[in-house]
Amino acid sequence: MKYLVMVQCTQADYEGMRGKANEISPAWSQEDVQAMYAFMGAINDDLAETGELVDAQGLTAPAHARRIQLASGQPVVTDGPYAETQEVLAGYTIVECDSFDRATEIAAGLVHPDADGEYVDVRPILESVEQLEV
Repeated sequence: MKYLVMVQCTQADYEGMRGKANEISPAWSQEDVQAMYAFMGAINDDLAETGELVDAQGLTAPAHARRIQLASGQPVVTDGPYAETQEVLAGYTIVECDSFDRATEIAAGLVHPDADGEYVDVRPILESVEQLEV
């Protein structure tokens, strides 16, 4: 089965990664950013070696996002970031493995050990309507 591991972040975190300190995130140095990329790259390399990696991508900051919703049947586009949203999807990894427990183990490895309070979510990917459960 395939599982989606979702890495969460805030606009403030992206600002910190760009070297701009704020009330939520300290300014990251170039070395900090490179270390984060090396950490993620090593995990992706390990998952590729086991054959469990399907895809992994980072996403741009929420300031570059757009939300589209219908209002009276017409699409309304709102540019990000969204004030009512504190956390957004920062990146994802799709793995294909034998069990939810293994996907959970992989997801736990994606939480950087030096980032207190950081978390990721993992969910099975729906591959057929028969898998719909409440």
